Amino acid sequence: MAVYTDVTEGELGVFLKNYPVGNLLSYKGIAEGTENSNFLLHTSSGSYILTLYEKRVEKADLPFFLGLMGHLARKGISCPLPVTAHDGEVIGTLAGRPAVIITFLEGLSLRRPTSAHCAEVGKALAELHLAGADFSMRRPNALAIDGWRKLWDASRDRADEVEAGLAAEVDADFVDFGRNWPRDLPTGIIHADLFPDNVFFLGEKLSGLIDFYFACDDLYAYDVATCLNAWCFEKDFSFNLTKGTALLDGYQSVRPLSEAEKAALPMLARGSALRFMLTRLYDWLTVPDGGLVMKRDPTEYIRRMRFHRAIKSPSEYGLT
Repeated sequence: MAVYTDVTEGELGVFLKNYPVGNLLSYKGIAEGTENSNFLLHTSSGSYILTLYEKRVEKADLPFFLGLMGHLARKGISCPLPVTAHDGEVIGTLAGRPAVIITFLEGLSLRRPTSAHCAEVGKALAELHLAGADFSMRRPNALAIDGWRKLWDASRDRADEVEAGLAAEVDADFVDFGRNWPRDLPTGIIHADLFPDNVFFLGEKLSGLIDFYFACDDLYAYDVATCLNAWCFEKDFSFNLTKGTALLDGYQSVRPLSEAEKAALPMLARGSALRFMLTRLYDWLTVPDGGLVMKRDPTEYIRRMRFHRAIKSPSEYGLT
């Protein structure tokens, strides 16, 4: 989440009259992340999140994202629900941007998750995969390998400014992925961005999943690999085997991985690390400093990429 587009109290008040949310009491921008402009709203009927869509989110994709939230909620997944306007529409326009109001979920995102939290995340991810299996809409992953190449093409010439030799290193990765990327694995709706800031907890109990704006059709095991990257590394870039075991055991308690999925985890985790390195690298090189936008250092994911290259067996992630 972030704030790219400022919204005045007056124009927000006019916008909210179209929705059954009561009168505006207060609002503030949410600074985390780099994708959309987000605001926490407090109204006379409760709390909501207002999102203005920018950058990588296409307006044509919004019915998929918003429809998926509704589908998952009906299947028992705790996630936000879009608020329908008085005219029956969900997507409005504010400050020249497509805008949506969604319900607010109680809970906190974690800065230091424990293995117990990782187990909850693994279980919730598997439940999401099963719940999304009969969702009728489809969306290809815009940030699969072809999307990575576009980001790399826009960043490669300056990559060595971040770390010497990075350009040659990533070029070699693309050659390897082009030859060896897994393709014949179970596929369906994935979250694709289930980082700690997109998961809420009340104590050790998971209370909700948010931010479905990268959701798409792709390999289930790729989503698992992304969670290993997001949840199981420590601040010193070391992989926490206890957390990896907990996350994978939690996932497999709901949806067991096939042997082919297990074998593919090192390659998928390495690709996932490259994907997040590239989006961070692109933003690091192109997003202006200042304002309410928080850029993220790509070197964290360079370290993850190198870790996954050295993996000899998927058991090194904690598979039991």
